[in-house]
Amino acid sequence: MNKLLAILLLLIVSFRAESQQGKANMDTYTFHVDQMRLDNRNVDIIERERIASRKGVFLREGIKKTDREADVFIDLSEVKPGRYVVTTQAYSNEIGDKVLAEAKTKFESLFVTIQFENQSKTKRVIFAPWELDKQPSKQASGKFNVGGDSRNVKLWLPEGVILESITLRTYVPPVVPQSAENYQPKVLPPKSRPRLWVNSESLTLVKERLEQGENKAKWERVRAEAIKTYDFKIVSSGEISFDEKLEKAAEAKAFYFLMTGDEKVGREAVELMKNYISHVEFGNLLDITREIGRTIYISSLVYDWCYTIIKEEERAIFVQNLMRLSDDMEIGWPPFLQSVINGHGNEAQVCRDLLSMSIAIYDENPDPYKYISYAILEQLVPMRKFEYQSPRHNQGVNYGSYRFTWDLHAAWLFYRMTGNAVFDDNIKDVSKYWLYTRLPDGEMLRDGDGFGTSTNGAPYYWKAPLFTLLAYTYADDPVLKADFEKQGGILDNQVLFLLLNDPKLTASKNRDSLPLTMDFGPVLGSMIARTGWEINANSNDVIAEIKGGGYHFGNHQHSDAGAVQLYYRGLQFGDLGVYRFYGTPYDFNFNKRSISHSMMLIVDPTENFTRAKANDGGTKFNQRFPKSPEEVQSDSWFSNGKVLSADYGPEKLKPYYSFFSADLTTAYGNDKLEKYVRSFCFLNLDRQDIPALIILSDRMRSSDSSFKKYWQVNALNQPVIDHGNVILTNSRGGRIGKTHINTLIPSFSERDIQVLSGDSVHNSFNYKTTPPLSHLAETKGHRIILSRKVENKEDDFLTVFQMTSEGARPMAVKYFKTEVSYVVVVENHIVSMNRLEHPIGKEFEIEIPKGKHNHIVLTGLKGGGWNVYYENKKNKLIDTKVEEDKNTLYFEGKKGKYIITPGF
Repeated sequence: MNKLLAILLLLIVSFRAESQQGKANMDTYTFHVDQMRLDNRNVDIIERERIASRKGVFLREGIKKTDREADVFIDLSEVKPGRYVVTTQAYSNEIGDKVLAEAKTKFESLFVTIQFENQSKTKRVIFAPWELDKQPSKQASGKFNVGGDSRNVKLWLPEGVILESITLRTYVPPVVPQSAENYQPKVLPPKSRPRLWVNSESLTLVKERLEQGENKAKWERVRAEAIKTYDFKIVSSGEISFDEKLEKAAEAKAFYFLMTGDEKVGREAVELMKNYISHVEFGNLLDITREIGRTIYISSLVYDWCYTIIKEEERAIFVQNLMRLSDDMEIGWPPFLQSVINGHGNEAQVCRDLLSMSIAIYDENPDPYKYISYAILEQLVPMRKFEYQSPRHNQGVNYGSYRFTWDLHAAWLFYRMTGNAVFDDNIKDVSKYWLYTRLPDGEMLRDGDGFGTSTNGAPYYWKAPLFTLLAYTYADDPVLKADFEKQGGILDNQVLFLLLNDPKLTASKNRDSLPLTMDFGPVLGSMIARTGWEINANSNDVIAEIKGGGYHFGNHQHSDAGAVQLYYRGLQFGDLGVYRFYGTPYDFNFNKRSISHSMMLIVDPTENFTRAKANDGGTKFNQRFPKSPEEVQSDSWFSNGKVLSADYGPEKLKPYYSFFSADLTTAYGNDKLEKYVRSFCFLNLDRQDIPALIILSDRMRSSDSSFKKYWQVNALNQPVIDHGNVILTNSRGGRIGKTHINTLIPSFSERDIQVLSGDSVHNSFNYKTTPPLSHLAETKGHRIILSRKVENKEDDFLTVFQMTSEGARPMAVKYFKTEVSYVVVVENHIVSMNRLEHPIGKEFEIEIPKGKHNHIVLTGLKGGGWNVYYENKKNKLIDTKVEEDKNTLYFEGKKGKYIITPGF
């Protein structure tokens, strides 16, 4: 028997290997209009130059009859029997142009109805809205079997499209990596049931919590939903559309059975899902894998939780259809078309849907679990351990919260299945990123693609309740639980809430235990500095961010190394990009690019950016992501610069200064830059009228003196230029906040300044883009650009930002130069900013012009011992050690001369 099994396994592996042989073995058949039989009563042929084959077929205007004969008939008798990927190629006509231009979601795509002989009719997307400017639209309709009793295909066209061709190409399943094929999982599902979200031990805990605290009301709702009869008409043939309400009903019934043992309700769950998954079809709508995955997930829950009351023949139906649906997932089956590290492969497909399926059906088919556990345990877990050394997400606020949600699903599912964590504990700190990016008006700092908005553009409280629930329960974080409640405490999935929420964890609205500044570490270099934690529109708090250093992980991460953002009674400056669809000309040439951010640009006229046509002078445009810690650290393409210094103090909870410096040379690539360092010093002044100031310094040395350098900040509201300085404004709660931008270097006579507004804002020098239709202020923003009148190979920029309340006068700003630094003096606040390309390692002096109580911050000092003398070296004030990677020294002193000397 064992020998026979070994032979069978060898044949299976051999078959998979043969199925992956080069595409030369694939059969391809393309049918153009001349090879189609058309119903001339309803369709016409059109000839146009822009159509590749010069000819297409379209449905006449006004044909509305849905039970008409097929518009197009194609004979497939010459097609070799097999399984094929079917692709349509189409153009839009005037009717389609109008419909697609007004579309706001994927559901407003144009659909064709397809029917292969002796198979059910199915609706598939033939033209998507985001392809209006990228014609023709090539849409993979799906995988279909041809041959036997299926020798032709019929199509019913929608109004608005011109069909040029339909192509059949042999389907080749994804290659299984040899390491995955040979993998022996280190963590296995238990032999007992249940396995998903609870095991035999944690089941008792979940039951005990049902009647406790906030769980009680939610349990009452689930119970009411579970015992309610769900009206579902069973079909014997044909396909049915996905039904989210049915899936929720089945989930509630299965959970109720798990909690109470009520077999009647449990059997209702089994019958619903058994009949549903036998007939449900999903089509090819954009990201439909998410709906397919949810069906797989709910089916797996029902299968696992109700396992003891599912008959043997019913189990076979579940397993067969779960595998059928898996084949339609975007990641493919076996699940290796995409990476689990980033992109859609890092969403629910693997970390919830297929993982749940593989655990549920492990006894019947262990292969799915072998593949999925390999992807998660051997690929995802090590990569996240490396990435989450920086407690923020590389995909930004919105996409990051979405994708982190699925990391947390995997973490929770493994933990609840075995009682042991498989992810590193640093996953628990990542959610702090969303606490620190929270703005007083409820919105978030901008990071990555997309940011939630209200329908009218007014401020609103950003919400991601599913992520927040998973995060606070996994980390036992009372502050994050309070944020979940602030978001409304509402979750579509009450069952998941009951599975995870601990009513005994008391939410804490008080964030005072968190330092006002967060250094995010070396992998995603950045710092956020705040003056307070007051979350309301009347807040006087200032929040500032600087990015740079670490690595770039592609996809929804922007080209924004060195970018700064500032909030004071509204966003003062930051990002102007708006995300609607991925990969559009606007998206790749403005939204994701450096030019839409507040950062330095340097234009090499000969530079080309992969996948972007515009030369905006920004950082590299990376749309490739690393798949392992080894790859990201060894391939210089992913380098986003290096964090040189990050420090805040002298108090850690409420720091006076927050300093960050990064060498960003490699972020821009090594061809146009020899060296570029940006440094940022945020001072919390603890004043109502002038709550904070920022000093920003840039030292940029180009490889060619002719390359033009641009210092840029992007504002939402019209700036005012006053004697060469810039004033920005915004308001929240009827209170106006201003930012006074004082450029110290280059001087007034040495610089040009321009403000771009209107359509020119979205132009990348000579390349024009058009933002998507939007009510957002970002689409109507302004770019303030400063440059030197005479270019040098090496240029310095030194800028001071003061945030003031309405009517308050900004403080006078002065600076002087030492041998090693620029010393900025703003009343009794003195900051020495390193102007060398390396840490300061020699003696220098600073002269404090006045005052009895000055706050003095020295930045950019080399790590080691340092001494500070007053007036002469007989009067030593300070003998201290400066830490490597912090490089700052703070002290207080009166006017006079200070001698700073290294002690190493």
